[in-house]
Amino acid sequence: MTPEHPRPPAVTVVGIGADGWAGLAGPARAVLTDAQVLIGADRQLALLPPECAGTRVPWPSPLRPAVPGLLAAHAGRRIAVLASGDPMFYGIGRALTEVLGAARLHVLPHPSSVSYACARLGWPLEDTEVVTLVGRPAARLAAALHEGRRLLVLSADATTPATVAALLRDHGFGPSRMRVLEQLGGEGEACAEGTADTWDHPAGDPLNVVAVECRSAPGTLRLGAVPGLPDEAYDHDGQLSKRHIRAVTLGVLAPAPGELLWDIGGGSGSIAIEWMRVHPSCRAVTVERDPVRAARIAANADRLGVPGLRVVTGRAPGCLDQLPAPDAVFIGGGLTAPGLLDTCLAALPPGGRLVANTVTLESEALLAARHKAHGGELVRLAVAHAVPVGTFTGWRQAMPVTQWSVRKPTDTATAPAHPSGDDR
Repeated sequence: MTPEHPRPPAVTVVGIGADGWAGLAGPARAVLTDAQVLIGADRQLALLPPECAGTRVPWPSPLRPAVPGLLAAHAGRRIAVLASGDPMFYGIGRALTEVLGAARLHVLPHPSSVSYACARLGWPLEDTEVVTLVGRPAARLAAALHEGRRLLVLSADATTPATVAALLRDHGFGPSRMRVLEQLGGEGEACAEGTADTWDHPAGDPLNVVAVECRSAPGTLRLGAVPGLPDEAYDHDGQLSKRHIRAVTLGVLAPAPGELLWDIGGGSGSIAIEWMRVHPSCRAVTVERDPVRAARIAANADRLGVPGLRVVTGRAPGCLDQLPAPDAVFIGGGLTAPGLLDTCLAALPPGGRLVANTVTLESEALLAARHKAHGGELVRLAVAHAVPVGTFTGWRQAMPVTQWSVRKPTDTATAPAHPSGDDR
């Protein structure tokens, strides 16, 4: 048999900086000179000299949906795509890989704006958190605000620095030092500096990165990096999993990067919000039947830095069939709704987790029956707070919470049968 040879790359992606052609190495220049089709932003295409004679095709807007058709239109020709800095760091390289596959793509990276910024600032790259606001809501920056933390914000345009300053002020981080680094690596490189409290610089170059050294104002509510945020962090009407119970519940749910949570009976959204704050790739859908509470959940999610939380207004289990399959399910309300537990358990993949909390005797009996049938762990969580008793101090007991947690068996053939009656 004749051995199969791998197909040559369909597309070469060339990273380019603000320094343009002068900053490119020999291999990158050779690719661009030889290309029959040159695809990129107008700004990037303008950086190429006349000897790059290929047909110049600017990216349309919106970009992402246009990628497959644009590549198909030029199939069979030598295609070079221009990308800002490192194409695989929040760049076009991801979309091209998803369309073509890694084997059909050849990437020639350039130093990213983040690498340039850290070099200018003297910040170790591994100790610097990067948040992109390119095509993403500014509210996501709130989750990264911690005293003393160094952040690099990838700007969407020239207005981003002012947006960042306003968000910092609104979240109690007005004293934070800000530096806006423009045209990094190019002849027009510049830096504007100030604090979020006093930021009044006019909009500058759209090609910029915002460096933030987080400093909180006195009295700012401290929000940690682990579950169990202060109850005061949430706007609520009393439907809130309290701090200590919330911390235990998230510990049992055990979120991991990339996983999806269903939060049934969202209340104030605290479980879903703190699930998503564990890692930027964590996802969640919260289901709440009350429209007022659903709107409150969305506002809490924005304020606490996870605007990507999906809020579904409706009744479970009826509204669950259109949701993507979860890795974990939390039920904080509506346990007695017919079919809810069965629907949630059926939706979980093998190894998926379900956690249910209740304070009522009726729902507690339901969880006890499920524990008997399916195993898992049944616990009662009790928290007491010290309060004044006359001139002394005593304990005030909060309502105890009964919690059932279970992991779906990886071998469904050995799973216990459902009990008879309404719980089937």
